[in-house]
This record gives sequence, structure tokens and C-alpha cells, in this order.
Amino acid sequence: MTIMKIGLCLFALLYLLPVGISALLYQRNGIGAGWWNADRSSIAHLPRPDRHTSAVVRIFAAPTVSWRGIVAVHSWIVIKPEGAGAYTRYDYTAWGDAPIRVNGFVADGRWFGRAPEVVFAADGAAATLLIPRMQAAIAAYTWRNRGDYRAWPGPNSNTFVAAVLAAVPEADVVLPPNAIGKDYPFDGRWLYLTGSGTGIRLTLGGYAGVTIGWVEGIEINILGAVAGLDIRRPALKLPGLGRVGWPAGNPDRSSDGAAIERRPGR
Repeated sequence: MTIMKIGLCLFALLYLLPVGISALLYQRNGIGAGWWNADRSSIAHLPRPDRHTSAVVRIFAAPTVSWRGIVAVHSWIVIKPEGAGAYTRYDYTAWGDAPIRVNGFVADGRWFGRAPEVVFAADGAAATLLIPRMQAAIAAYTWRNRGDYRAWPGPNSNTFVAAVLAAVPEADVVLPPNAIGKDYPFDGRWLYLTGSGTGIRLTLGGYAGVTIGWVEGIEINILGAVAGLDIRRPALKLPGLGRVGWPAGNPDRSSDGAAIERRPGR
């Protein structure tokens, strides 16, 4: 078998087949009601802020709207400083006068009918250490003007969240492999350290690239679709399907902040 045939077989196995399976699952599950009246209510993950004084950081991700949910998720950030009486949710969308949308939706709400997964969680002192730099990264985000949003290859919601997470590499957060747009070069660089600071990422405008890192694993980006392998927590990373294998998880973010302090940020 020639090298080209081997390459085509791998592409079909690692890219086309997972997307096909994801499409079948999407057709089976559907999205329910039309997006304009889809359920956006809370999944009851977050405690009531008036009864929970500790600081909170959450990263959520859920299948995006309409057919794009077959291949991509939308991610967002939720922050609550210690003592704050409300959560602040940050989305990056194509709607409105500016793409950074603040409190446009319920903090832990369903994304047009789809329940989100928790990608990252930090509470108490651990969250307090992260919040100032995350807020600064949000305020300094480059692609913040009307018309900057592009669903593919970026900058989109996942580009925005990836840029904010790059400001807190010690959090060891990895967005799902189907967070299309996470590899878009938000700062214009084509070669840079991964968000965790444990590897390198080469990207050609978000259209193609390679990532190698201890936290991120090995990822190959083709037209925004990512396939790869997580070595640290053994799992396959597949387009459409996301992770298949050991849960991603994240280190214990206890109230004393010990996990965060073990590796200072850049």
C-alpha cells in the first residue's frame, strides 16, 4: 500500500468516520424545538451566589446551534469573585454590536437546548488566583470589535476562551478537540507555547496545524477538525465526537489554592 493510500485510510478513519458517527447521533437526538424557542434554562450546576460567597471560575462547552453541533461546540467563561452577589458570564458571539457578550444568557444555562459540560472548575482561593488575570485578558482581547467574529476558522467563541486561558497556564485547561477555533492564532503568531505552557503549537491561520504538549497531548488540525491522542489521561481525540477514553478532568482546585500555586503563570 502506497503512502498516499495509507494517508487516505487514516484520514477516513480518524476524520470522516467520527464526523459520520456524530452526524448519526445528532440525527437521532436532534435539537428538539427550533433554536428561537429552545430551552436555555439553568442545569443547576452553580450554587446560588447569594449563598455561596467563595470565588468561582467555570468553563462550559455545549454543541453549537443547528447542524454545526455535529462538528463543533461553543464554549464560554463564568466568573464570580469572592463575595460577589452574581455570576458574570462571557460569551463570544456573532450577535450584537460587539462580539464579547456579557450576561446574555444564564450562567450555567443550556445552549439552545443542549446541556453544557464543565470543562474546568475552580473554587475558593484557587479561583481567586485566576480571576484577575482572566479579567485582564478579557479586557485586552484583540478581536473585540463588531465584525471580528468568524465562525470558521476563527476568531470565534473557542478562540476567545483559548486566549483567556492562555493567561492562566497553571490551570492546565484543555478545550475539547471539537472546540473548532481554539487553534486560531488570536495573537497573530503561527508558532507559540500551548495554553498550558507545556508544549508548542504550530498553526497555519487555524486552517491546519500541529500541537504537541504534556497537557494538550498530540493534536493534528485539518481545516479546524482535530484528531489526536491524550497521553496523560489516555484517550483518543476525534472530530465531532470529542474525547473517547479516560475523562479529561482537571487537577483538584481546592479552596486553599494549592493546585494552582504549584506552577506559577507566565
